[in-house]
Amino acid sequence: MRSRTLTLLAATVSAGLVLSACGANSSDSGGSGSNSASSSAPAAAGGASGKVGVILPETATSARWEAFDKPMLQAALTAQGFEVDIQNAQGDSQKFSTLADGFISSGVKVLIIAPSDPAVGVAVEAKAKTAGIPVIDYDRPSLGGSANYYVSFDNEKVGQLQGQAMADALKSKAGAGFVQIEGAPTDNNATLFTNGQDKVLEPLVSAGTLRRIQKQPINDWDNQLGGTTFEQIFTANGGKVDGVVAANDGLAGAVITVLKRNGLNGKIPVTGQDATADGLMAVMRGDQYMTVFKPIKEEAEATAKLAAALAKGDTAGADAIATGKLHDPKGNRDIKSVLLTPTTILEKDVKTVVTQGYVKAAEICGGDLAAKCTSLGIS
Repeated sequence: MRSRTLTLLAATVSAGLVLSACGANSSDSGGSGSNSASSSAPAAAGGASGKVGVILPETATSARWEAFDKPMLQAALTAQGFEVDIQNAQGDSQKFSTLADGFISSGVKVLIIAPSDPAVGVAVEAKAKTAGIPVIDYDRPSLGGSANYYVSFDNEKVGQLQGQAMADALKSKAGAGFVQIEGAPTDNNATLFTNGQDKVLEPLVSAGTLRRIQKQPINDWDNQLGGTTFEQIFTANGGKVDGVVAANDGLAGAVITVLKRNGLNGKIPVTGQDATADGLMAVMRGDQYMTVFKPIKEEAEATAKLAAALAKGDTAGADAIATGKLHDPKGNRDIKSVLLTPTTILEKDVKTVVTQGYVKAAEICGGDLAAKCTSLGIS
């Protein structure tokens, strides 16, 4: 996604796995894709050794990859005993392929990838398979590919949470009209988010309880394009929009910018996803109705445990971790998967994200939000 989906952590965290989040709405807090997070460590708790390569997709539309995934994967993989090299392709398919070729030729024990373009992921996975290197699809699948395992969140559930939040926000407004601003049509996660939203909203539309004004995917999860697209829909509909289902916090922020220009921020519910600092602040200000918390640390740790098992050739151990499955319609196969549980974050729940350590109070409690944080018990 690019989801971006900075989806974050559920209230219940298993003792051995504290996994975590989807896309982010704030600006990139990490370095450029040319910088790697690399370290060498002796075999640790997981008993793994050797090098593991990780390729993240970009930073332009979501801060999650550098702010959350990179350090959390670094820590989790190092704890398993790997030498870790994490690179970011910055949305460049050629760079992604070049990075992958380098990892494959260097003989990494495991390759972990989150491509922006699934077709690139398919090509990379074919090369890795020929070289005998296991691949883990991280956060987003490469449909039609050959990855051994997939680690992400229950992304249809993410969409259901967004759809239910919109239904709840508009329940007192019979026939209310809403807009859906979705993620990239090439991102399977975005498709799953939409499917989940529609599971909740479609019956309400069919019954006439709610009215769908328009549903529009946004290429490349481009926040600027998302804002422009929403503004066009808003204008074409005479400025009459009662709610906006935005697929992540970045798109939600772009929608809120348009609403602010029209004096409607805080009056029209907007959903999000990733529980980013910007998203959480928007929720506390009342400009954004909700976000979805996806525990990225859990995602990173599950990935590291899978990688350790695969590096040791322990397929049974890997299968014991990946007990779920994702159906790949293009490859006509089921991918063994770890699918983590997302959580709705309303204003009253913001403290949960801080308590879990995903966002610091200092990041979200300054200026006009100081009093709000105090009232919510965030310090």
